[in-house]
Amino acid sequence: MAPPAAMEETAPTINLLSNINDGNNAASQISRVTIVGSGNWGSVAAKLIASNTLKLASFHDEVRMWVFEETLPTGQKLTEVINQTNENVKYLPGIKLGKNVVADPDLDNAVRDANMLVFVTPHQFMEGICKRLVGKLKEDVVAISLIKGMEVKMDGPHMISTLISEQLRVNCCVLMGANIANEIAVEKFSEATVGYRENREVAKKWVRLFSTLYFVVTPVQDVEGVELCGTLKNVVALAAGFVDGLEMGNNTKAAIMRIGLREMRAFSKLLFSSVKDSTFFESCGVADLITTCLGGRNRRVADAFAKNGGKRSFDELEAEMLQGQKLQGVSTAREVYEVLRHRGWLELFPLFATVHEISAGRLPPSAIVEYSEHKPNCSLVEGSAQYF
Repeated sequence: MAPPAAMEETAPTINLLSNINDGNNAASQISRVTIVGSGNWGSVAAKLIASNTLKLASFHDEVRMWVFEETLPTGQKLTEVINQTNENVKYLPGIKLGKNVVADPDLDNAVRDANMLVFVTPHQFMEGICKRLVGKLKEDVVAISLIKGMEVKMDGPHMISTLISEQLRVNCCVLMGANIANEIAVEKFSEATVGYRENREVAKKWVRLFSTLYFVVTPVQDVEGVELCGTLKNVVALAAGFVDGLEMGNNTKAAIMRIGLREMRAFSKLLFSSVKDSTFFESCGVADLITTCLGGRNRRVADAFAKNGGKRSFDELEAEMLQGQKLQGVSTAREVYEVLRHRGWLELFPLFATVHEISAGRLPPSAIVEYSEHKPNCSLVEGSAQYF
């Protein structure tokens, strides 16, 4: 196994796979994993994890996956079909999850024996889920969030990892990256970033749990930076989708992506001074921004929204195009806008502000390239040495 030094930000994670059988760990250290969520990305996470728990002696073979129960058109329960066919026929059809994946519609039962929790649900549901889990977890539980988004409250924005840590009193890392779920499901090469705070050993364990030869995970000691990259890129992807829908061309799209990355970085550093510049060059940063603006669901639905001149709502398009999956960009754009308005930063982040105004129907999609006519006199995103 790689020494602790391998946990530096630029460490080549592939070294963590060098002892894949992990046979020297004591039985007392065997961890049970539960995945809280079973959508498209949650099902792919289950596939990745299940393949490794069978190989690594430090993990119990069985992987529990909490499923929000649904009745399929056939009349069958989704959990029953997953357990019978080893396939999430609604959210990841055609992909076998692993025979050691067990779907469970009972959240309390799914987490009862777990000491490693993987949260991968739409971010707007997390506060309710955490409240349900308070007092029901083992004392040694650690968690990781694969969730993009934030909660905005009266005292300001709360990252999902912070919500999990504070409500459940657990160590919570994050995993983000250039990860189109369906591509990982068919084992196309991809990278991801695990963000952690102080505990390198916990981060190392998450890296081992997720890493495969086609899914390479790198640890970075910057939870907020990693998580904000994964959150804010969906707002920029909406802007890219508007550009595509209006057929403005690749030059315009590249400009929007550049401005978006600049605003992502400035916003992150204003919220958390600890955010590292280097994080934006990891998979969770520029790589995730590129892939989301090229092929993600937020870009795709925003494209359709712009083609219709904003006449069809995002809710309507989401229901029609995503087959039960949730669109995160619109709600995140609203949450970011609330932060900007509350703190008096609207003029500092014209792209973020414009994306929300378009999504809310207050501006036409064509406004995505018009906001630059109203540049503020002094902007943190125009080169302030403190943030750039």
